[in-house]
Amino acid sequence: MQKNKIGFIGLGIMGGAISKNLLDAGFDVLGFDISASATDRHQANGGSIATSIQDVCEQVNVIFTSLPTEKALADVIQGLNGVCSVKGSQIIIEISTMPLSLKIELETALSKAGKKMLDCPVSGTGAQAILKDLIVFASGEQSSYDVVKDIFPGMSKSQFFLGDFGNGSKMKFLANVLVGIHNAAAAEVFALAGKAGINLSDVYEVLKDSAGASKMFQMRGPLMVNNDYDKVTATVDTFMKDLSIISKFAADLKCPTPLFDVTHQLYYATLNQGLGQKDSASVCALMEKLAGVKRD
Repeated sequence: MQKNKIGFIGLGIMGGAISKNLLDAGFDVLGFDISASATDRHQANGGSIATSIQDVCEQVNVIFTSLPTEKALADVIQGLNGVCSVKGSQIIIEISTMPLSLKIELETALSKAGKKMLDCPVSGTGAQAILKDLIVFASGEQSSYDVVKDIFPGMSKSQFFLGDFGNGSKMKFLANVLVGIHNAAAAEVFALAGKAGINLSDVYEVLKDSAGASKMFQMRGPLMVNNDYDKVTATVDTFMKDLSIISKFAADLKCPTPLFDVTHQLYYATLNQGLGQKDSASVCALMEKLAGVKRD
């Protein structure tokens, strides 16, 4: 097997952007996805296409997984003709945001099958992934990390090894608490500005580098200014999945998260406005509705 040949299962918004960057970095990326449009895009970017999960495992030793749901990830790893069913000592780099209990279950199953799994979620949106503006939160067996660590600079701006398996997911949960709160805070500011009759473009330009700014204000502020949530970096549906995982994580620890809990309810309300497939910046549309702000 070629040293620079890696597999990638899941070529959606995040996976597609990351796989392209890996291709641009000189890796030969063998991709698999059940979506024909995703595989077509990967092939157009210069990647090769596998016919099945088994095909991926038979050709490469290192495989990224980036899946949208718990079922999809479980099926890829443990399902009929999944990774566990194929011979070999592959290393699976799991970058999705999923319940830690599921990742531990899958890591155990892979270990019994003679394979290794690293828990390596990434911090950043789909738009950031395109720009390689991601941070890798890696965790698991040190020796496995050492084998794959040189891959990460091809798809991220920084990488951290956090020790025991699962610490990567824990760090991602913390990061997404901040993402959720800061995104909603930006939406609240633009709704207030609209109510006060202030030009929203001015609000963005003046505040984007102020002491009150955040990465979410800087990145999603333009979407809120333009009232355009079709350029999706992360859908409300996907983000709700992440928020629900974090909510249970905190509840299991009996740790109060009052700001996060209020924010979580705002995204539920956004979802119920029919905005599930819009960018999560569309929480601004909800805040404007609550404030009685109407766009021209």
